[in-house]
Amino acid sequence: MNDAINIRPAQDADVEAVRACAHEAYAQYVAVVGRKPAPMTADYAGHIAAGHVHVATDAQSGVLGFVVFYPVGADMMLENVAVRSAAKGQGIGKCLIGLCERMAKQSSLTAVRLYTNEKMTENLSLYPHLGYREIDRRSEKGFSRVFFVKEL
Repeated sequence: MNDAINIRPAQDADVEAVRACAHEAYAQYVAVVGRKPAPMTADYAGHIAAGHVHVATDAQSGVLGFVVFYPVGADMMLENVAVRSAAKGQGIGKCLIGLCERMAKQSSLTAVRLYTNEKMTENLSLYPHLGYREIDRRSEKGFSRVFFVKEL
């Protein structure tokens, strides 16, 4: 990842940039999923207000990507990670996921859990490459989801 990239907690002023990043990252899936994927309609203002969002930024482009995570019981829920098209391939997504994992360990949580849409096929190979294990597939809120866990 570029050294000039900073990861910080999102602020209220970042809401529109985070929404725009989510839209850009997930618009390609509308046709295959059959509707807007959940990250395109999420309550980012609420997540930011709750302290659940961190953004990756640089001086030139502003928000390049973001991650949403929060504790649920003894685990950290990795709700969403997205990177703008122009910033893909720079390791930003992996760094954002790494932040989630480090914060889970610092909080003495036992695992990081996440899910992805089964139609987002590149994620189905990405997460196992990062040490996540598939644990379930089911329909939730009208989406066909694949669930993963990474023990810490």
